[in-house]
Formats: sequence, C-alpha cells, structure tokens
Amino acid sequence: MYDVLIIGGGAAGLFAAAACSEAGLVTAVIEKNRILGKKLLITGKGRCNVTNNCDVETVLRNIPTNPKFLYSAVNRFTPADTMELFEKLGVRLKTERGNRVFPVSDKAVDIQQALVNKCKANGVRFVTSCAKEVICQNGQAVGVKHDKGESYGKYILIATGGCSYPATGSTGDGFRFAKQLGHTVSPVRPSLVPVVTRETEPAEMAGLSLRNVTLSVYKENKPKPVFSEMGELLFTHFGLSGPLTLSASAHIRDDGAGYKFVIDLKPALSEEKLDKRVQRDFLEAKNRDFKNSLGKLLPPAMIPVIVARSGIAGDKKVNDITKKERMGLLKLLKGYTLTMERFRPVEEAIITSGGVSVKEIDPTSMESKLVPGLYFAGEVIDCDAYTGGFNLQIAFSTAKAFADAVISKESRKTDNE
Repeated sequence: MYDVLIIGGGAAGLFAAAACSEAGLVTAVIEKNRILGKKLLITGKGRCNVTNNCDVETVLRNIPTNPKFLYSAVNRFTPADTMELFEKLGVRLKTERGNRVFPVSDKAVDIQQALVNKCKANGVRFVTSCAKEVICQNGQAVGVKHDKGESYGKYILIATGGCSYPATGSTGDGFRFAKQLGHTVSPVRPSLVPVVTRETEPAEMAGLSLRNVTLSVYKENKPKPVFSEMGELLFTHFGLSGPLTLSASAHIRDDGAGYKFVIDLKPALSEEKLDKRVQRDFLEAKNRDFKNSLGKLLPPAMIPVIVARSGIAGDKKVNDITKKERMGLLKLLKGYTLTMERFRPVEEAIITSGGVSVKEIDPTSMESKLVPGLYFAGEVIDCDAYTGGFNLQIAFSTAKAFADAVISKESRKTDNE
C-alpha cells in the first residue's frame, strides 16, 4: 500500500514521484521499461530541450490545444521554476536560439539522471512491470493491476505519455485505461512529425539539409499561411523533415491533405536583389550550360531538381536564357512548392495530439472529475504544444499540480488527526 502510485516513469511520472516523495509521501512508479525516462533520452536529438526560457503568456501562446486548461498549472510552476529546480539538482543549463533551454553538457541523460537520482534518494520504489488496468472500488481508483500482481495507493496517477515513439514505452496505454473508466479520449494524431509529399523530388535530394530558409505552409484556397518561419529543413526519401517541418506540423489540422509547403530558398534577398545576383552569376557563366551555372546559388543535390522544375533545358546556354525564363527561375527560388499528402505515422511523431478530455479533469489538481483518486499528467491529457521545450514544460507543470494537490490533501488529513 502506497500513498502515491504512478503509472509511467517518463518526464511527468518521474517529476511527480520526486515531488511527492520529497514531501514524505510513500511513492511507487510502475514502468514497463527497465530504463526510466527513456523518451527523455532522445528528446532534442539527445540533448533534451527541457523548457523554454520565457514567461507564462508565451508558454500558453505556444499551446494550440486547450491552453486555458493549463493556465493554473503553468502559472504555479513556470519555466523559471523548472530551470531553478534542475539547477538545484546539479544540472547546469543554457539558453539557445528561440529561448530553448538545454543542459550545458548537451546530454539528455543529465536531465534523466537528475530526476531518477532524486527519486531514488527520496526512497521512491520502482516496479518494473506492465500496467494492465486501474483497480476501482466503489467508483474510486485504489490501485493498479500489473504483470507482477496488484499494487494499491491512495492516489493513482496516469502519466503514460501518448502514442509517439512506442519503443520508449508510449503505446497509448493511458488512453485505454481512461476509456475503461468512462473518460472521453479525443482522436489521437501525430504532432511534431515529418510529412509525406505528393512530389517525389525530395527523394532525389534525400539527406540534404537546408539552413536559413523560410518555410510557409498554406491551407488550400487560403491567402494567409498557417505557419511561416525561418530555420532548418531536411529532405528525405518520403518528403520533408527537420525542425521547420516538425514545427509546421503542429499547425496542420486533420490528416494534412490540402496543404502546400512553400520554401523560400533565399529569404535574405528580395526578388530584385536576387535577380541582380542571378544576372551576375549568369554573366560569369555565360558560355556554360544552364545546369552548370547554379553552383554558387544552390547545393549540388538540389540543382537537377530546380533545373527540371524551372522548365529551362539543362543544356541551354546561359546567354540564351530569356528574361521570362530568368524571372520564372527567381519565382521558383523564392517559392519552391511541395504538396503535402499526409503525416508520417504517429510512431515517428515527437508528441501525440489528442488525449483525455480536459473537461473531465480538474485543472488545479489534475484529478479526474469522474473517478475520485485518479489523476492525469503529461502527454496523456489533450494538450500539446509547438517545439521549443513547451511540451516538457506541460509535463512538469501538470505533474507539479498533481503533487501539490495530493500533498495538500495529506497535510489536511494530518492536521485533522
């Protein structure tokens, strides 16, 4: 019998366990993986973008799904609080572009180990077992049935993550538990995920990474982009990936059909300045074939694609290219367009969009409104954010809200006794 029983030893589960055990609550974590915080180890390309060095309003602006639900939790445990906590745990932090916060060491294992070590120092018990169902008695959550038997607790927290990266243990178990207990689970889809394009050109450039380009994403027949940002883009055998694509995917609704990805290959240059640059390059290469004149303008892997797309014959001499053809090339360089066909599978997503309905969760404590004694934290809740450390901040803030709530309940019980 425990005070606190947590299903899931990821970011939210470990954080909650550390906070509860610090207050003296007897705490156990049921985790199917032998490695705790496995998903933490691969976040931020193995560097762990632990939060974003910004104010609460900025955090909420970067949460497209149910930000109002998180208002209380994020206000009570802010990015500044997250940074202070990890610094106290001995992890030196640094802030990079976009206010993204990383360990100075650039090693995600430092964040994972800080949480695991804190839990162990506080006496948290780790049960390596696969949870099967939440045990209820008289409508109240009282325990968890798992591969090794049954464990019981006063407070049961589901912190199982979503469906992304199933190899790390995020296999949608929490959604199943929630449904079994009568909760509504909104449709789950991938977010922060690569996209498949209708065109096969990206496969010809697979492995090519473009830096300092601008990606704008447009919904069919809409004049304003749903996303536009400068950064890094990666071509793959199926379409597009890289930081810009992942960020853009969080702004795309439904299955992604009907969206155009427009890439400005030279965002630092206006069309007029780019024209002068192209004319200068053409003058230097006036006796060459067109396909051999773009070396200063484009990476080698992209030249055949742009030549084919431009409609200008590759073996046409540069000094024979007309003004109309040159202007068409400029428009292509400022707006290379690909058509999105679909998202890559949810297994390849960094996070899952969708989850347990926030209407059925108390925003101040994360307790279920349907099942007393049952709580939720992290990605299992129907809240998700853009890239930049915001999703881990959601995990930490919701875990802290849970911990504060149960610590307060136990404290009131002691006072009454």
